[in-house]
Amino acid sequence: MTANATLILDTKQVRQKIKRIAYQIYEDNATETEMVLAGIHDRGYTFAQLLQSELQAISPLKIQLVRVDLEKFAPVQSQVSLDCGTAFLNDKSIVLLDDVLNTGRTLAHALYPFLQIPVRKIRVGVIVNRSHTLFPVAADYVGYALVTTIQEHIEVLLENDRLAVYLS
Repeated sequence: MTANATLILDTKQVRQKIKRIAYQIYEDNATETEMVLAGIHDRGYTFAQLLQSELQAISPLKIQLVRVDLEKFAPVQSQVSLDCGTAFLNDKSIVLLDDVLNTGRTLAHALYPFLQIPVRKIRVGVIVNRSHTLFPVAADYVGYALVTTIQEHIEVLLENDRLAVYLS
């Protein structure tokens, strides 16, 4: 975080956003018995873990976590890998999660392994949507929508008990 960063969401507000997203996910999957939260390493996966805790507190859903690994700054050149076998994902409802939706490039590439198998449905969730999408990816679950300039930067902190969103 830079010295001139502006706090957009504090810990309490980030927790409220995550809780609201958990309720939305549960409402959309109330007829399911289990589902998958697939988080893009690393903050997307941390976001998935936080959502899993919230969902377990409010629903009977069995929540499986999957980590999606790819090089965020060079997704075209990198291999997208999952920390589980793809057969495990067959016929499951999946929510792909990341901290920020900017251009949609990372999320578009992260979807690739899920498009190779028969899944029930795929949704996308982010903590912050910057509305600069260049790829056909839209977030179904958004904690906070924030219009920014291309030059501005959003940083999401998801460390221990310190949760925050900054604009610099």
